Order: sequence, then structure tokens, then C-alpha cells
Amino acid sequence: MSIKVINEKCVGCKLCVKACPFNAIELVNKKAVIDLDKCTLCGACIESCKFDAIVIVGGGRDRPLHQKFDEYKDVWVFCEQKKGVVQSVAYELLGKARELADTLGNELCGVLLGEDMKEEAQKIIHRGANKVYLVDSPALKHYQDEPYSKVLIQLIKEYKPEIVLCGASSIGRSLISRVAIGIHAGLTADCTGLDIDKKERLLLQTRPAFGGNIMATIICPNHRPQMSTVRHKVMKEAAENKHHKGKIIEKNYGSNIYFSRTRLIDIVEEIEETVNLTEANVIVSGGRGMQSPENFKLIEGLAKALGGAVGASRAAVDSGWKTYSHQVGQTGKTVCPKIYIACGISGQIQHLVGMQSSKIIVAINKDPYAPIFSVATYGIVGDLFEVLPELTRRFKEILKK
Repeated sequence: MSIKVINEKCVGCKLCVKACPFNAIELVNKKAVIDLDKCTLCGACIESCKFDAIVIVGGGRDRPLHQKFDEYKDVWVFCEQKKGVVQSVAYELLGKARELADTLGNELCGVLLGEDMKEEAQKIIHRGANKVYLVDSPALKHYQDEPYSKVLIQLIKEYKPEIVLCGASSIGRSLISRVAIGIHAGLTADCTGLDIDKKERLLLQTRPAFGGNIMATIICPNHRPQMSTVRHKVMKEAAENKHHKGKIIEKNYGSNIYFSRTRLIDIVEEIEETVNLTEANVIVSGGRGMQSPENFKLIEGLAKALGGAVGASRAAVDSGWKTYSHQVGQTGKTVCPKIYIACGISGQIQHLVGMQSSKIIVAINKDPYAPIFSVATYGIVGDLFEVLPELTRRFKEILKK
């Protein structure tokens, strides 16, 4: 990335010379010349230039560093769907996006891609959206990187949203990074908090940094839209109101937009005896203390007795004891169940980031000084191979009654 002066537009007004904090600009023959050895690409000269004569050069094209922000409005939520059903993370984002939109005086809009999705689009309106941009095509029935990203890029270029939010799911992470590159926008990933700087109309995007040891708040002052992915289960779902009215804007595109260099051959579902991890009210998780994959049968037994899901720490997943889809933590899934039972999990910060917002945390560990006890509502110090079978037996007895 570099910077250059468009001589045809430069009038030699010296505003950029005065604005540059690094003395990197001088006038030569009444035209601004930038010393690239001194320039830090801070953008001060671009802000000061009234003639759009200075541009950032990068990515094979010239583009102004600062866009005309008054052209950008509304808060968008990409509403992920699977098997024709909008996922709950979209409803969580709609709840928070409603607050952001009201603060900015904007409308809340959903974006929905798929096949035969008109009924689901209406559900998005019932969750508070003023508009839903619906692109309905057989080519979009299942998620694929290229067509989805090209469609979303086209929509953003046409309607110019001020903010775009997306769930930090496997689909969301794959999609929105491609879109950000395609429209030359910034992106903050895996946010756990969002707010608005009213004066500057900036989205304040908060996420864990340095292994979860600090919380960083990130802004994107120079580009629009402002884009974030948000972790599942960290925000409250928007309430459903079937009387809320909104508008569905249907769009369609040519075959070149839907074209993909890859072909979807088949989708193989993972077979799980327990419920979906991110949707569960009860999660029983195992860590390195389980000692072997066979011992996870104790975790599965307790989870089944409670009608819950099976989770795992990164150590257990890295050891091959459970698949990645069960991983809870910073590099796995963020969960917020009513009850989280941690078995043989020491409680390193990377794991705590993914589950510490659970309403009730029960920790079972033989080490009384394990960090997990610092966030636990209830702690059991003991041998989990003795505790788990007894807990399962007692819960079965009580729930049977």
C-alpha cells in the first residue's frame, strides 16, 4: 500500500503541506510531492485536501482513504441460515443491532440468502428489522464462499450500510472476511461487546486480546461500512413481535454472481446423541483430567441424564478425544447455558473466555487450587471417576420422580 498525488486535481493550495505532521510533503512547480520515506500513511493530508487529489494506492486500484460517510446509513445483520432456518445467532445480533440503530437514528436491516426463504424473512421482521434484503436462488440453498460473498458485496455497494454485523460462526468467519477484502473495509473478529460513540458515529467493537488477558476496543474511523463478527451466546435474542411491520426487498443477480469455482458434492452431518452445544441449557464438559477418550462416556452419561450437551476443553480436542465441534473456549465455541459442569478442566483463561458467562458453573477437580474454582458457583474437590457416576445416578433418581 502506498500514497500518491493526482496532479490533474492538485491546485497547489498547501493545505496538505500544513496538515502533514511528518514534513513529508512539499510543493514542486505548484504541485504537492510526497516523500515516501517520511510518509506513515496517517491520512492527515487526505483529510485536509478539498479536491480529492491524494489517494491511497493498494490492491491493484486507487481509492480515497476517506469515503463520503454521509452516503452510508443503516445497521445490517447478516442472518445466517442452515437447512432453510435462520440461526439463533442472527436473532441475538438483531437484538443488539436494534440498540445501535436507534442510537444512530438508522434503520435495522437483515440480509438473508438462500432458497425459498420468504417465510424466514418475515420472522426477521418480527424480531425488529425494518427491512430484509432477500436474495432467493437455488444456487444459494447451501453456503458456498464465492457466491455468498459476491452477493453480499453487491448488496453493500448498492445500498451502503453504515454497519454490518455477522455471527462469528464457521460460516460467518469464512464469509465476512472475504466481503471485507472485497469492499476494502476493516473487520473486527469475535467481538463480545458493541457500542456507539455518538459524537463520531463510530462502532466501538470490544473483543478479548492477548489470550483473553485484556479486552480491546477497536474502531474503524476511515472506512465504511464498519464490520464485526460477534460470538454466539454473548448477547440476548431480540424479542419476537408478530405485529411488527417491515419491508422485504427482493434482489436477484446474474449467473456470474452465483458462479463458484468449487462444487458442493455432499453434506455429511455429524451424528450426535446429545443436543447442539451452542443451544443447550446444560453442558457437561471434560478436560485433560478425563485421561482418555473412553472416559468421556462418563461425561456423555451425565449429559444424557440432564438432557444436555457434551463439551470439551482444547486439551481434550487436541488429544483427539472429542471432535472440534465440542470445543469450548477462545478457539472453540462461546456458550452461555443455564448450567455448565466442568470435569477435569483446570480453567485456563482461554477456556474461561468461552463459558464464564454461564448462569451456574459447577467445577469438579481433584486440585483444590485449580483456576476453574475462581469462577465456579459450586465446586467439588474429588476424584471425578467417583463423583461423575454418583452424580449421574442421583440425577436419574431425582428426575425420574
